[in-house]
Amino acid sequence: MSLGDEHGYGESTRADDELYGGSGQTRTRLPDRAGDPYGGARRGGRSSSRSLVTVVGVVVLLIAAIAFANRGGGGSSSANGSGNKPRTTATAPTGRRPVETRTAGIPSGFPHDEQGAQSAAANYSVALGSAEMFNAGERHRIVGTVYAPDIASRRQTDLDNAYSSGTFLSNIGLNKDGTAPRGQTFVSRVIPVGTKITALSGSDATVEVWYTSLFGLSGTASTNPVSESWYTTTYQLRWVDNDWKITDFQQKDGPVPVGRDQKASTADDMTKAVEEYGGFTYAR
Repeated sequence: MSLGDEHGYGESTRADDELYGGSGQTRTRLPDRAGDPYGGARRGGRSSSRSLVTVVGVVVLLIAAIAFANRGGGGSSSANGSGNKPRTTATAPTGRRPVETRTAGIPSGFPHDEQGAQSAAANYSVALGSAEMFNAGERHRIVGTVYAPDIASRRQTDLDNAYSSGTFLSNIGLNKDGTAPRGQTFVSRVIPVGTKITALSGSDATVEVWYTSLFGLSGTASTNPVSESWYTTTYQLRWVDNDWKITDFQQKDGPVPVGRDQKASTADDMTKAVEEYGGFTYAR
């Protein structure tokens, strides 16, 4: 699941395609001026009247969205799809509890249905996009857990070659062993925003995961500060040994939202957040 980086890696490298299956270029966001690499002034201030118009506009859109959501059903039967092609719907809570079992520390035991396939893809994205993938032992554990047995060994070799590339590691600011320089914290996280199943037939499923990711080095001396990127990864899953496993995937950029007018946090604040905030188990 998840080096295109996931995400703000710097120069595009072969490792990007090895890890994420994507061909999009990646980019590193550097500070506009000297000082804290996470700092930077806000954009020019807006007038109070413009702020008022913005607030009113947001309220109007919110009311409209609530009204639309409460209209209820009534759509034509053709919207439900036919055959083995599932209906395309927006991600919404299903009421189903997240899985309670784990294999090698990764959520497992997903149901053999559409929801289970989507939940598996979301959770596997998080594991494959984590900082642990830059440690050989942890990487082997993750790959051996989320990939189908007949795929894992070959994929492991490809990933080992990609992650052990000295040029790649140097470009993203890491030491040759994949660790962060002294005084800096390496950040690599994937946060799923939504999932969509596009095909389901017996033991095979195709699931798209739209997610944002955080990638970079947090620290006052960092030249590759933590930045945000957006991707969609399409996973090919197979039902193996009573669980969904990955057989292949492809990654593409976006959809990317417009950035808000927010000031970047300091290196200390970013490091603190990464150390104090944990992740989730995702369920469709």
